[in-house]
Amino acid sequence: MTVLVNLIVTLGMCWVVPVGLRLIDPAGLRTAARLWPLAAAPGALCLWLPRGPAATGLAALYGAAALALACRGVARLPRGHRPAPAEVAALTALVSPAVAAGALVAERAGHRLFGFDLDILALTVPHFHFAGFTAALVAGLVCRSAAAGHRARWAAYSVPAGTALVLLGYFVDDWAELLGAVVLTAGMWTVALATWRDVRPAARDRLTGALLAVSAAVLVATMLLALWWAAGEATGIVHPTLTWMAATHGLGNALGFALCSLLAWRRLTADRPALQAASR
Repeated sequence: MTVLVNLIVTLGMCWVVPVGLRLIDPAGLRTAARLWPLAAAPGALCLWLPRGPAATGLAALYGAAALALACRGVARLPRGHRPAPAEVAALTALVSPAVAAGALVAERAGHRLFGFDLDILALTVPHFHFAGFTAALVAGLVCRSAAAGHRARWAAYSVPAGTALVLLGYFVDDWAELLGAVVLTAGMWTVALATWRDVRPAARDRLTGALLAVSAAVLVATMLLALWWAAGEATGIVHPTLTWMAATHGLGNALGFALCSLLAWRRLTADRPALQAASR
């Protein structure tokens, strides 16, 4: 499981985040996207080192960049009025790597942050790169699409809300985490529906349409697995192990959803800004 999780996290750090930053705001976050690989390199390297000072120091470098990105996101919030759905989604995306980085620093130091097992901290890192950063990013992109309607606006609120509730559930109990999983799943399934019915038909070529279709279909399966796991943790019913979840839910979300979605949205936004001015 460790090798698989490390590969997924490396993909999230080194490719997903910089590509996502360009989609959020091609002009305003251009420099951050260009420089991000410099921060991602020590973060990715620390995954392959044994726990200790060297791995912790490298993780801290990534954490500093992630914290700066989160501060940038908060600073971009509009003043004087309630943020629009896409702005909420963009803020969630910009803050999520900082949550992941905090768990990474603690796990690499061998510190049970807030009493959590090291395995849970390790899995928090990919979770907030994909269920946090990528899911919120795509929800915001779908929301800002000219073809999207009320479904996409609801998703742009519910995905951040579900992500926050899952995080809160870590500190409360398994039932609270199950509630978060239900809200997040509902939001992600809405993203899938809006992608399939509103965005995919507007794709200008078959490849883009196919990538969107795959990303939407994968979400149905991977989020069902998330619900099954959360329900099992809360009720005690038979449910997948963490290793099995990493190999199915985690890998599916990383490759089937995140990779396909971002490739498709890069093609869709090649001639126009996507989330330009989101969270400004």
